[in-house]
Amino acid sequence: MNRVDYSDSIPTDLFLEIFSRLPAKSIGRFRCASNQWRSMLHSPDFTDLFFTKSSARPRLLFGVEQDGECFFFSSPQRKSSSLDFHTKFVSGYSLSYCCGLIYLRNMWIQKENKEAERVICNPITGQYTILPELKANLDGYSYLGFDPIDKQFKLLVMNTRGYIANSESVHQILTLGSGNMKWRNVQCPFTHEPFHERIYINGVLYYLAQCFDVDGTSFYAIVCFDVRSEEFKFIDIRGFCYGDTKLVNYKGKLGAINYYSGMRNLKLHMWVLENVEKQEWLKFVYTFPDSEVVDSCDLCVAGVTATGEIVLSMKFTSKFFYVFYLNPERNTLQPVQIHGNNQVLEKKSRVFAFVDHVEDLKFDIMCAATSISPPEQTSTSTSIEHQVRIIDLYLLDDVL
Repeated sequence: MNRVDYSDSIPTDLFLEIFSRLPAKSIGRFRCASNQWRSMLHSPDFTDLFFTKSSARPRLLFGVEQDGECFFFSSPQRKSSSLDFHTKFVSGYSLSYCCGLIYLRNMWIQKENKEAERVICNPITGQYTILPELKANLDGYSYLGFDPIDKQFKLLVMNTRGYIANSESVHQILTLGSGNMKWRNVQCPFTHEPFHERIYINGVLYYLAQCFDVDGTSFYAIVCFDVRSEEFKFIDIRGFCYGDTKLVNYKGKLGAINYYSGMRNLKLHMWVLENVEKQEWLKFVYTFPDSEVVDSCDLCVAGVTATGEIVLSMKFTSKFFYVFYLNPERNTLQPVQIHGNNQVLEKKSRVFAFVDHVEDLKFDIMCAATSISPPEQTSTSTSIEHQVRIIDLYLLDDVL
């Protein structure tokens, strides 16, 4: 019996409007229904519409590190709901997050007899691209940022042999896009020790570091890297920020949060950079309301939502998993339970959370159409230049 395609009787605008309200994983399934649907659901107009709709329903993105694998889940913000599973990568948890994409430093690709690869991936759709090899094996931290003017992602890899990025050291930067990608040299004018903690805000990458005075005395600082100009500077934060400080985006401004967990008194100190040139900060102190749930949880700061709520997440998976929304203006704390029925959550594992994640169907590091190739097809070139490859990971189980 021939199947009837009723989509012919539905106006295209209405068709796209209906599908724009579905989760990204459902779109992946429907793209496999017919060539016509695949064409419409891959169109630039639809991907832009889907992103606009998704921006109105931001999600919490969770990365779970377990037995050498990274599992990515998400759930709606401020709602008690079940976790939605998206993708799994065989990789250690050394990553950088920016604008919905994730950089993984060590990813092992199935059926490829190669060492771990550096990749950029979309944790929702499962797409990824393999990055070119570095000339030198740099062991330093890597930071993913975005140039909002040219709309290009850039990956910065710091050369930190002996943990220190010297002013004489040559670091590497890669502009992501279609065609050939090539690592370039970049230098930082001051010596410092980079830390893992980082945040991207409006074209600038910020990361924690330890800098040094002329007499060798060390102090904590926030390094600022302008993604477009590729220039470095730093903000002196000695006296109020430490190695475990959480950097946040507080309503478009750089913020720093210290979370103190005592036996009976939970406090959160937040500094917000009001004047960049004068390096003037505002300080806020919040004392948590009494809560047996909070007292029983091992929490960390996940970030700050676009509306200014501070989100705290449990550090480890649990049968009863909670996130908390602290409203600084009202000094209220709302616990939200997130349910999970995935076996990954049954084993105690480290959880990393990201706020205001928006589902996006397009692989935004691509500036133009590129070919799609299966994982087993590898390039034999040993040049530092590297042809971008996009691999679509919609598995058979996801589309049937």
